[in-house]
Amino acid sequence: MSGDQHFTTRDGCRIAYRLDGPDNRPVLVLSNSIATNLHMWDRSAPALSRSFRLLRYDTRGHGGSDAPVGAYSMDRLGRDMVELLDALAIDRANFLGLSLGGFIGQWLGIFAPERIDRLILSNTASHLASELPFDDQIRAVLAASDMDGIADGFMRNWFPATMLATPNEIVDAFRNMVLTTPPRGLAGCYAALRDVDLRRAISLIAAPTLVIGGESDTVTRASHSEAIAATIAHAKLVLLSGVHILNVEQADRFNSEVLSFLQPAP
Repeated sequence: MSGDQHFTTRDGCRIAYRLDGPDNRPVLVLSNSIATNLHMWDRSAPALSRSFRLLRYDTRGHGGSDAPVGAYSMDRLGRDMVELLDALAIDRANFLGLSLGGFIGQWLGIFAPERIDRLILSNTASHLASELPFDDQIRAVLAASDMDGIADGFMRNWFPATMLATPNEIVDAFRNMVLTTPPRGLAGCYAALRDVDLRRAISLIAAPTLVIGGESDTVTRASHSEAIAATIAHAKLVLLSGVHILNVEQADRFNSEVLSFLQPAP
């Protein structure tokens, strides 16, 4: 395991990243949900790094990355990823993004197809602005005296009630990620989600694509996953029993689906 490192994007934003796993294996990028950081994949890394060189990074506005003031765009979040690949001299990679990371994956599949081998879009959507009040959420996070109430809301959206009913170290770790996310970083990414609509453009994605959805996800619902899989040619759809953070809630099944998709039988 290497420690976190940084590179600087062309617009001057420092992005934290880390590489794990054998140097001689194909690269698999892991892209985090909003209000988390690269440690949301800590429980996935041991299984996935046996077969892949894992590249994890903190999305702009999160974790150890800078959080510039103002609205971000999905175009900028996507280019952060392309510039990171450039900085590491990685021509092509597999990409797994969950939630916000799944939006970034869709952007890459559309606008940087030459950089993506296989694409996995987990618990995500192509458009949410008509369903979620992002402007209200931006005002609320920038006005909040602390992140406790916002963290409570994320936990209810991310995990089943059974995991929230009693003390749970996984939930505590994710709650702490929300509490340590800079409000302006969360607001900036809310703006990117508010302003993006990829519903038609994802029909251009040519990379082999796996779409994973949670049957009980209340934010990026199973119907969103179904719509993505129906629009991308030859996409495979897998719905798991669970809510939003399926890489944790259904860790073994999630890792199994990911690995079997990335390593198809010859």
